[in-house]
Amino acid sequence: MNKVKLGGSSDEANLIRGALIPTFAVGIVGIILTTILRGRAGLFGALLAQLVVVIYFTVHIMVSSISRKLDPMTTFALAMFSYFAKIALLGLFLWTLTRFTSRTTIDRTSFGLVSIALTMAWLGGEIRSFLKLQIHLPLPRNQQTAQESSQESQESA
Repeated sequence: MNKVKLGGSSDEANLIRGALIPTFAVGIVGIILTTILRGRAGLFGALLAQLVVVIYFTVHIMVSSISRKLDPMTTFALAMFSYFAKIALLGLFLWTLTRFTSRTTIDRTSFGLVSIALTMAWLGGEIRSFLKLQIHLPLPRNQQTAQESSQESQESA
């Protein structure tokens, strides 16, 4: 199993670092554009989007780190709880945002568009980082596949 560790840090730290770089680059562009196009409300919308997206996906990687050595059922339960908790908290946050702030304070369109762009940047960076880790997971082999492999190797010899 080949596992590349940059600077001796954990895989999760590498995933976060790899995702944060494009996310912050896209975030800066989003903040500048929305500030120019929508003014102060666009700035606050983009800053809030940056905060929400980074927290949302960082929690995902931290749950992954915690569940690394747990049995599959516990990992599944933790993942499902984490997912539903994040969705519920995000819904509560968006409800609070719309209920207690005005559109002149936080531009909803800027928030939404920058959130989508940041999510795509985060996922792209995380996928790129994961592929760089070169983690090879052992795949289970059934009896028939093992027999076919041994027959093919004997025939080629």
